[in-house]
Amino acid sequence: MLQGPFRGGDAIAQGLITPGRLRGPGFERVFRGIYVPAGTPLDLVVRSRAAFQLLDGRGALAGYSAAALLGAGCAPGNAPAEITDPWGTLRARPGLLVHRERLGADDICTVAQCRVTTPVRTAWDLARRLDLVEAVVAVDALARVGGFAPSALLDLRSANPGARGCRGTDRVVALADPRAESPMETRLRLLLVLGGLPVPEPQYRIVDESGVVLARADLAYPDEKIAIEYDGEWHFRRDRSGRDNRRDDALARIGWETVRCIDEDVFVYPTQTITRIERLLTARSGPPRTAFR
Repeated sequence: MLQGPFRGGDAIAQGLITPGRLRGPGFERVFRGIYVPAGTPLDLVVRSRAAFQLLDGRGALAGYSAAALLGAGCAPGNAPAEITDPWGTLRARPGLLVHRERLGADDICTVAQCRVTTPVRTAWDLARRLDLVEAVVAVDALARVGGFAPSALLDLRSANPGARGCRGTDRVVALADPRAESPMETRLRLLLVLGGLPVPEPQYRIVDESGVVLARADLAYPDEKIAIEYDGEWHFRRDRSGRDNRRDDALARIGWETVRCIDEDVFVYPTQTITRIERLLTARSGPPRTAFR
């Protein structure tokens, strides 16, 4: 049974399917000559595995495609598949980006029978191609799953002098922190830091007088006892919201204040969010400490 992305021509040659059946409603074309069974969710992983079929033994999945297969979870839902084809025989097409760069043996690993750029190489590539915030989001996620320090990107820069976009990697590395556990946590942290506030501590463990851990805050200013939480959709379920309220009450009893933020606070009302946190910092400690520059 044909499963996952496959080359239509190969399947026909092997007698696994007839041309007529391949053209029928049971299969869907992802790229020219590459098919999946009808009804297969065409998420980035599936589209990337389909793109890998185009490589025919050359290059590797790269960028957001590599990040998706590596489990980094930093790509937007509508991201195109990405491949690096050092020989330049493939061309970009709708839903597919093609990069022309050299890849060394140390730049490639294998995931789910696909060649992909390694976590650190993927982070290096995305750090050079994305805007500052999304570059840091990608580096945070890839450094976390790949277990490398963001400063490893500086070694790649030294090994690839003159690579396109490498000048901005210093700032990306300085802002990156693999302790972030989601892209939105990174975006919220960067909103505060780039807005002139001090750098908060990610994943900060808050304990009571007996040393019992009461919470692990997404972000925290320990000196001011401010915990900042990003609340995704799951936090609005009745069981989860009740748990959050009980936790906030427990923190309040030991002098902590919890600030909860949602998508709108980052994307729609960023200035108000910065002002809200700044005022709270001032109220609890005086003027904000020296911020990241």
